[in-house]
Amino acid sequence: MLRVAVVGSGPSGVYTAQSLVQLEPGVLVDVLDRLPCPYGLVRYGVAPDHEKIKSLQNNLRAVLEHGRVRFLGGVLVGPGGLPAARLRELYDAVVYCVGAATDRHLGIPGEELPGSWSATEFVSWYSAHPDSTADGFVLGARAAVVIGVGNVAVDVTRILARGTAELSRTDIPQAALTALAASGVTDIHMVGRRGPSQARFTTKELRELGGLPDTEVTVDPAELALDPGCLDLSALPAGQRRNVEALRTWAHPPTRDTPRRIHLRFFLRPVELLADTGHVGAVRFERTAPDGQGGVVGTGQFEEIEAQLVLRSVGYRGVPLDGLPFDAAHGTVPHLAGRVVREGRTVPGEYVAGWIKRGPTGVIGTNRPDAKETVTSLLADASTLVAKELSEDPLTVLRAEGVEPVEWVGWEAIERAEAELGASLGRGGVVKLPDWDALLAAVRGAHT
Repeated sequence: MLRVAVVGSGPSGVYTAQSLVQLEPGVLVDVLDRLPCPYGLVRYGVAPDHEKIKSLQNNLRAVLEHGRVRFLGGVLVGPGGLPAARLRELYDAVVYCVGAATDRHLGIPGEELPGSWSATEFVSWYSAHPDSTADGFVLGARAAVVIGVGNVAVDVTRILARGTAELSRTDIPQAALTALAASGVTDIHMVGRRGPSQARFTTKELRELGGLPDTEVTVDPAELALDPGCLDLSALPAGQRRNVEALRTWAHPPTRDTPRRIHLRFFLRPVELLADTGHVGAVRFERTAPDGQGGVVGTGQFEEIEAQLVLRSVGYRGVPLDGLPFDAAHGTVPHLAGRVVREGRTVPGEYVAGWIKRGPTGVIGTNRPDAKETVTSLLADASTLVAKELSEDPLTVLRAEGVEPVEWVGWEAIERAEAELGASLGRGGVVKLPDWDALLAAVRGAHT
């Protein structure tokens, strides 16, 4: 019998478990996560108003409730928790599906000023990630700058502009809802250093901005004209062409007096965050121009945009894992078809899938074929992996060593507590528990 540990319960981890039980009748899979809640970025990264995407949890749930799959939450693998070497002793194989745990920095003066945050921190706050300790994002802010033009940038822009009447029907934590309800942000500038045809957002996400109540979206026509890709739309790939078509519909000055305005800006590179009485007060940008090779060059012309809130959304990055090799240049674990590579040689028994394998690219569905490739490699090694003949259930060993995982019944208790919180607040649905104490109190309630 093959026992496999999957570290990480986001889409890549769950799809790995799914492929394992589908392709190998005798396998037993433990899906470990350091959080007491499953689903990874589907729970803690998808915006609360994207209920259709969040409903993917139902599909992931079906895998985690499979008879040969077991969810073990609250298990930290690495320093301060279960050593990776010990995990390898307890299982025939370990698949790391830990994503890209940190964000990229701009590397410009003023980036550490109060009021300057990563989009990751903002997303964690409005998603009730238990590690989130940041607060006061919108306090005192009149204008916000979001640096980046990908889907995460669109998400945070939309949440800043979204009315609380719509958000109150979601699972957004009460503290974030209250803060956004009191927000004085009227202008949100989403800024990219390259042109409209090179933006990374998807058209569906982009068009949602135009449907926000009491909000007008504008695009500078001159910035559209700067982009050679906008001159002949027939030469663009379909996705980029649809993006430019959507942007063209907003290429005009503000036409009505609305409570909020979203300004989509292009060909501007941030060079400095400027202080105002010790807090960020504006962002200084350099105008860029196409270099003819898909990149941009600075023009020496500068522009300042007022902002008391700055959110950088310029990508994620993987971090080194305990006991595993790491490619610092790419933020990934070296691998060959999912097999971890050490000093030029693959290591049977150690595997990766998801962002830590390929980098932070693709959409949620990209993880499915990625996971299957890794599982195919693992199963090809199966005859070698089961040679050590594990005799004890890893869960029994973990408990004997003082590790008390949150099992599925504990997660179900968290779900009940969040439904009860929503009802008590009159919100009409689930409201996320805001921190570790609340989550673990719910788990303890399942055992009393």
